[in-house]
Amino acid sequence: MPDAVPDPVTRAVQRTVMPPSTGTSTGTSTAAVPPASVLLVGGHESGAASRLRPLVEDAIAVSAVGVGRDLAAAVSQALAGSDRPVCVLPMTLGRDPRLVADAARTLRWLAGPAGQGRLALCDPFGSPAHLVGWLRAAAGRALGTEAAESSGPAETIGATGTDDAAVLVTAPVAGPFEDAELFRIARLVRQYRTHRWVEVAFEGGDPNLAEGVERCRRLGARRIVLLPAGFGPAPTVPGAEDGGPLLSARAVAGVLRARVAVALDRLRHGEDGIAAGLNAEHGHGFPHSHGPADGHAHPHAGTAHHH
Repeated sequence: MPDAVPDPVTRAVQRTVMPPSTGTSTGTSTAAVPPASVLLVGGHESGAASRLRPLVEDAIAVSAVGVGRDLAAAVSQALAGSDRPVCVLPMTLGRDPRLVADAARTLRWLAGPAGQGRLALCDPFGSPAHLVGWLRAAAGRALGTEAAESSGPAETIGATGTDDAAVLVTAPVAGPFEDAELFRIARLVRQYRTHRWVEVAFEGGDPNLAEGVERCRRLGARRIVLLPAGFGPAPTVPGAEDGGPLLSARAVAGVLRARVAVALDRLRHGEDGIAAGLNAEHGHGFPHSHGPADGHAHPHAGTAHHH
């Protein structure tokens, strides 16, 4: 009896875990195209997906779209265009839980007969903890302190010439909670580092970029390095230097590949990730309360709390 032909999801999982060789890599090459139709959905951290276009041009994904109708149209087109699984990946670095929930709400209405067993919501690209680590690494590269930091932070301040340098973390302005989260992240980036200051400024927000540079100057910084806490390059600002991208193209491709591989493996076991995505906004924003007769529960990774 001939072997059974694997279904599209099983074939995709096999090819993701053990991808074919792509030959000799170059300095600008990225990871192989994932064996699924990958749709990147963007929010305020990517200029409503506009800053994700280079990833599509490099053939890492099929398309980059915003939430709502654009995402629904792209998913429908991908489902109709081939028999491959369709993976939707929320491109947030951890400061846009609404993006995840909105994507899940859109997919919930599309997970009918056409998408049954083929439609998956991936885990978000990154979390706040990821962003802290990525900003720390980017600051080390920009300031040339990566090697020095291995000997301990107390020994390197002043020894590496970075005690008069400031890192200015930039991002497009969003809502008050998303913007406040960036200040928290910046404080964690500063902890145990060789540079003295890590400040925050927003494109089109408060403080704006020029005000952020001026604050760094008033604090005593002689060198100000801009680092983006989002996708795409940091803007050009007089009096500050470009610290480079948050992640290289190769690193972005690697993260995308990992998220898609996990989503495909879950899909093979009947889990599409949509239900989990619907709860992404819980705990975000102003706290809410309920009357004594209005008790309910919210799930948290297998646990629940009650009001």
